[in-house]
Amino acid sequence: MRLERRDHRPLYLVVAAPVAAVIAALAIAGILIAFAGAPVFEAYRRILTGAFGSRLSATETLTRATPLMLTGLAAAVAFRARLWNIGAEGQFYLGAITVAALGSKLLAGLPAALLIPVLLITGAVAGMVLILVPLWLRLRFSVDEVVTSLLLNFVALLFVSMLVDGVLKDPLAFGWPQSIPVSDHALLSKLVARSRLHLGFIIAIVIAFAVYFLQSRTVFGLRSRAAGLNPAGAVFAGVPLGMTLVKVACLSGGLAGLAGAIEVMGVKGYVTTDLSPGFGYSGIIVAMLANLHPIGVIAAALFTATMFVGADGMSRALGIPTYIADVTVAVSLLTMLIALFFTQYRIRR
Repeated sequence: MRLERRDHRPLYLVVAAPVAAVIAALAIAGILIAFAGAPVFEAYRRILTGAFGSRLSATETLTRATPLMLTGLAAAVAFRARLWNIGAEGQFYLGAITVAALGSKLLAGLPAALLIPVLLITGAVAGMVLILVPLWLRLRFSVDEVVTSLLLNFVALLFVSMLVDGVLKDPLAFGWPQSIPVSDHALLSKLVARSRLHLGFIIAIVIAFAVYFLQSRTVFGLRSRAAGLNPAGAVFAGVPLGMTLVKVACLSGGLAGLAGAIEVMGVKGYVTTDLSPGFGYSGIIVAMLANLHPIGVIAAALFTATMFVGADGMSRALGIPTYIADVTVAVSLLTMLIALFFTQYRIRR
């Protein structure tokens, strides 16, 4: 028995790989649910009911999927070019705190038609600035960006903590560490009345299609794919590798920063140090489940949000720990990596 690399990957195999990975992950998680003493199919039914069984739960699932789409796109764009951006969490927080600072003080007097796009852009720029630090270290000193981008997450979170406990602290929060709320003109409109689902959901979907067009129909997309497939070959073919990686980094960091901005403007209205339950890290799983495809990110984000939101209802109904959702999503990543391996290699006798 030996492994042989495929000359090309059939379309049916590329499409079937994520589906097979999710089914395998659900089967493995089902074993854990059975060990917990609950019926497996009833548990999964409760997850679906908890995520989409009512108007409130459905809108909460879509709200939870919104930042996951953007951080998933941030990871997918970077990973496709072999830029290992593990710092989406820090970029998320930096985009959020930038919006809180500008939307509550400096720019609060602007009309909504001007204030909202300005804040979205500045939030994205904040994310760009943070990712350019590890990229510069890689290009200048060949420092591995996995380590530097990961460690910058903690730097960004401590910086945000300093601001919400200091100059941006809300004096009306009764001592709770949160920032001053942004102006009412800076809040994104709701898509469904009496719910938290906001315009950011539509923005995230539009951006996913825009990224797909950018990667598949532009010179920049061709260069970024070439940089990921074979950097040395891309340089030989005339691709400006350094500048291409800078553009990829700006797009990736900008998407993560935009996720933080939208979360503040659409859901919270202010920043706290627990604003993100791990959106930046979960975005990596979303990107891998989507096979780094921008449109696939939408489906992967919805699956991940369904597991997280639906697990709460399952836990209350059956007495199962909500950590089952975390296990399922994590196992999905592992099974997806195995599935991707077999889309590139076949077993020969």
